[in-house]
Amino acid sequence: MIIAIGGPPGSGKTTVAERLAEGFGYALVSAGARFREMAKARGMDILAFSRAAEADPGIDRELDRLVLEEVLRRDAMGDDIVVDGRIQAYLLSQRRIPCLKVWIDAPVDVRARRVEERERGSAAAARHEIEVRERSERTRYREVYGIDLDDRGVYDLVVDSSEKTPERIVETILARVAG
Repeated sequence: MIIAIGGPPGSGKTTVAERLAEGFGYALVSAGARFREMAKARGMDILAFSRAAEADPGIDRELDRLVLEEVLRRDAMGDDIVVDGRIQAYLLSQRRIPCLKVWIDAPVDVRARRVEERERGSAAAARHEIEVRERSERTRYREVYGIDLDDRGVYDLVVDSSEKTPERIVETILARVAG
């Protein structure tokens, strides 16, 4: 079973993916973690690396190739997989790879507060970073893949995380898996 979890920065997608992996034996494949590793290897922060990706579509293509390869490798080994990333559900759908596609979202103020707490910065800085990243990703994903991030039609399940704990969201996902 492959579960693809998408959502904007601060929505809780990575936390939910981690809880699924840790608590239920899913292998975790994280596009966000891989993107951060790529940025760090180039000596950049996330915003600088996002700007570099705007200028070089090869960055996104390389990231998504690496994530897809890992998902396919683990799937071939028989692993249950949770993959988190903004566009992984779209990419898996385009390749007709069966998976449960989940979008987790929350209002930008809620997400900014979460990022502020995680990064130990200010709410204003967190909101600014979120808005810059979302603009960058919207442009890049449309240009590189023809993906409209506002189109939720690809998702099997859409969850508002603003008043739900990660554990409750995991329960909702597992209930959908059980069918």
